[in-house]
Amino acid sequence: MTGYTLHTMYNDIVKNNRELCKLTIDASVHLPVGLLLIRRRMQLSTFTTISRYKHPSVDSKVKRLIDISGALVGLSITGILFLPLMLAIKINSPGPTFYSQIRCGLNGEPFRIWKFRSMVTNADEMKKLIKNEASGHIFKNKNDFRVTRVGKFLRRTSLDELPQFWNVLKGEMSLVGTRPPTPDEVKNYTSYHHNRLLVRPGITGEWQANGRSTVEDFDIIVRMDLLYQRKWSVAYDLVLILKTLQVVFDRRGAYYLSFAQINGNMLRF
Repeated sequence: MTGYTLHTMYNDIVKNNRELCKLTIDASVHLPVGLLLIRRRMQLSTFTTISRYKHPSVDSKVKRLIDISGALVGLSITGILFLPLMLAIKINSPGPTFYSQIRCGLNGEPFRIWKFRSMVTNADEMKKLIKNEASGHIFKNKNDFRVTRVGKFLRRTSLDELPQFWNVLKGEMSLVGTRPPTPDEVKNYTSYHHNRLLVRPGITGEWQANGRSTVEDFDIIVRMDLLYQRKWSVAYDLVLILKTLQVVFDRRGAYYLSFAQINGNMLRF
C-alpha cells in the first residue's frame, strides 16, 4: 500500500467496498487518526501518504482481561434476570426474547449483536414510518411507537443491553469503546467517519457516559469517539464504566460535552 494517496484510498473504498462493513482494501492498513482530523470532512487539497496504524487499545492484554472479567460478571447478572425479563417481554409483546442485528466492529468487521427485545417484532419493517430526529448517519426518535412498554423500561435502565456481554466475551466488542454502527450507516461514511472503527465497539463509551440519549448529532458522536481514542488508557476505561453506572442508576441521559468543548479538544489532537 506504500505510495497510495488518501485520495486514491478513498476512491477505492467507494468503488470496491459497498457490501456490509468492508472499509479498506487490506484490513491491516488504516488511515492514522491524526491525518484524518486535519480536515473534518476530508476536503483534501494535497496528497498525503498512507501509513499503517493500530490503536493501542486493540492489543492491550489488560483491557482484554477486564473485558473478560466484566463479561463473566455481566452474564451472571443476565442469567439471574433472564426469567423475569423474558416473561415481561413476552407478556407485553408476543415474540422472541432476544433481538439480533448485524453491526460493524473493529476495522469494519461484521458481527451479530444481541439485545433483549425492546420493540415490536416487525420493528425493522416499520422503521420507514418513523421520522429520524437525529442528524447525520444515526437514527433516533424520542417517541418511537415501536418501543413497547416493557421496552421503555429496559432502555431506560439499559437492561436491554445485557446480552451484549456475550459479544464482549467473544471479543467482538469491549466493555468500553465506540457505538457499533449498522452496515447501512457505514456505507454512507466519509473517510473521517471511518476512524471511529479503529477500536472495538463497546457497551459503553465516551458518547454513552457523557451524552447518552441527549446527543442527536452524528458529527458530535464521531468527535466524542475520536476524543475517546485520543484519551484512551485502562484507567480512563474504568472512569467511563463508573460514569456509565452513575448515568444508569440516575435513570437519565447525562449532560454531554458541548460542541465547542469537543471541537477544542479535537483541535489539540
